[in-house]
Amino acid sequence: MSLTPEDVKKVAVLARLEFSESEIAVFTEQLGKIVAFVEQLSEVRTEGVEAMAHPLDVHSVLRADKLRPGLSREAALSNSPNHDDTCFLVPPVMARNH
Repeated sequence: MSLTPEDVKKVAVLARLEFSESEIAVFTEQLGKIVAFVEQLSEVRTEGVEAMAHPLDVHSVLRADKLRPGLSREAALSNSPNHDDTCFLVPPVMARNH
C-alpha cells in the first residue's frame, strides 16, 4: 500500500493539523516508509509463537495491593476548611456562561 498526499491531508484533517504542501510531500514519503515497514512485519511467520505483553520477563517491584482501613468520612471532612455533612465544598473551577 502506498500513501498519497491526499491520505496525508486526510490524516492531518482528522488530527486537526495544518501542513504546507512541502510538509505534506515530506510526510507522505516518511509515512510511506513506516507503512512499508509495518507491511514487512505482517509477513513475519508467527505460527507457534506464544503471545506476550512485554519482551522481557519483568515482575512488578511495587507492593501488593492490600485492603487496609482508611479514614472515616468524619475524619476526612475534619481536615477540610469548608464542608457539609457529606462532601468537601470547593470553589467552582470553571465559570458558567449563562
